[in-house]
Amino acid sequence: MVPLRQAIMTGIGPLLLALIVGVGFIAAFVIALHDPKPDDVPVAVVRGDQPAEALLAAVRGQGRQLEAIAFDDAAAADRALRRQDVYAVLATSTTGAGLTLTTASAAGPAATAVITGFVTVAARRAGTPLAVVDAVPVDPDDPRGVVPFYLALGLVIGGYFGGISLSLALGTVPRNLPRAALRIGGLALHAVLLSLGGTLIVGPGADIWHQNLAGLFGAGALLAFTAALFASAVQAWLARVGTTLIILVVVVLGNPGSGGIYPAEFLPGFFRGIHDWDLPGLGSDLVRSVVYFPAGTAGWPAGKLAIWCVGSVVLLLGAMLVLGRPVRSPGGWRRAH
Repeated sequence: MVPLRQAIMTGIGPLLLALIVGVGFIAAFVIALHDPKPDDVPVAVVRGDQPAEALLAAVRGQGRQLEAIAFDDAAAADRALRRQDVYAVLATSTTGAGLTLTTASAAGPAATAVITGFVTVAARRAGTPLAVVDAVPVDPDDPRGVVPFYLALGLVIGGYFGGISLSLALGTVPRNLPRAALRIGGLALHAVLLSLGGTLIVGPGADIWHQNLAGLFGAGALLAFTAALFASAVQAWLARVGTTLIILVVVVLGNPGSGGIYPAEFLPGFFRGIHDWDLPGLGSDLVRSVVYFPAGTAGWPAGKLAIWCVGSVVLLLGAMLVLGRPVRSPGGWRRAH
């Protein structure tokens, strides 16, 4: 029987880690999402388009909710809209009567709703006719745009659970290169199957999306694989403590940092920066790009996930070399892990 004092000392560490995760989870979500407010939501305007510039200046005079981003011509502004660099384009109507606000609600329904609201009020006050056109509409079966976030979140959670589970089954540190390759291959297979399941659910299962499901499957596999590799790499170096770190990075900071249904411009400064590199945020951006936007727009989030993958593989192999190396013992050679 374990002595009472020893049992208490053994249990303190896990309970402390659980306390850190729980308090961190509450703090992160409450601070990031308790009162999301738009701040510098980008709207494109063509330089020299005085009516559009004047209207956005009037909106800016009422607060920092919207930010005008100037482009040299209408084609450049449209490309920025398709790349999700901006959420809308305000321009003088081609007929010369009033203004046209072209939005891309698929990039963020919350953002385009805010833009439309502020610009509509400003146009009414100025007595300027305004037409609103949604050039890249969000799917009517997902009017609030929550599916990209929840799909990405499921792929991330499923991915890192796969990495943790394999580490528990095989040991946290692969002993040699063939075993490391086998582990990476197993995680890749897990990611492929997980992405297939997610694609089938949001596609024919729930009947939400029908377009570019092959691209969605590839994007999902990359995201799940990245999360699984990251979990394996962290656990290889930190073992059980690594599980806590994974949850802190991916869940406690990553989930509110991704914004959920809110774009990054609705988050406090610290969390707004996290969105650009956290796995749920990158995953949401990647899913939206693949499903709604032209080919090539997914390159930036996919490239960042590739950096995560490469870094995780390097860390995993580094742990193999440092912690999994053979060491001399009185009874002969044995593994350090």
